[in-house]
Amino acid sequence: MLKLLFRKALLSFLFVIVLLVFYFWFWLRLKAFVPQEYLILINRTFFVVTVLAVFYFFQKSMAAFFDWYKVSVVLKSKTLLDDQFLPLFSRTASVILWSVCLVAIFSYLGININAILATLGVGSLAIALAAQDTIANLIAGFLIMIDRPFMVGDTIKLPAGQMAKVLEIGIRRSKFLGDDKGLIIVPNVDLSKNTIVNYSARQKLDEK
Repeated sequence: MLKLLFRKALLSFLFVIVLLVFYFWFWLRLKAFVPQEYLILINRTFFVVTVLAVFYFFQKSMAAFFDWYKVSVVLKSKTLLDDQFLPLFSRTASVILWSVCLVAIFSYLGININAILATLGVGSLAIALAAQDTIANLIAGFLIMIDRPFMVGDTIKLPAGQMAKVLEIGIRRSKFLGDDKGLIIVPNVDLSKNTIVNYSARQKLDEK
């Protein structure tokens, strides 16, 4: 873990240190020779660049953690839940991290965050309404991975009546191989709302 963190975040950490050293050197040596109006601009620029560098370091550190978790936990796990949702968790964490970064910068620069948040709120609502099917499929995929009505390799009867072999259980859609060797892609919400007959599960019960 420490080696991965060192390799991923070393350059960004060193950049932050260089920025701090340069700023203190400037403040001690050159401040007296710079007009006040330029000092304000320099301070603001330095703050923005430093905050971006610090959050970039956090981003790299977080990426190192997710890489370590994938190698140490996910690849050794027998369930598909970690494999499917780890990228989603990683992207969500990145969005939250950089959102906090932007809020910090806007607050320091005196930019009205409330107006921006209000605009983002309206935009988020519009996106949520437009993405209802996607959200429903994500939730359905999450429930399928927890309930496990079928697993990769099982032979099942799909809601449309086709016999198929489970190839992949995805976050939004799942893939099946039909009797005619055709690839069948079904939205997870359809799988969760309808009856699925799992013939492989019945065979496993008979064997027990």
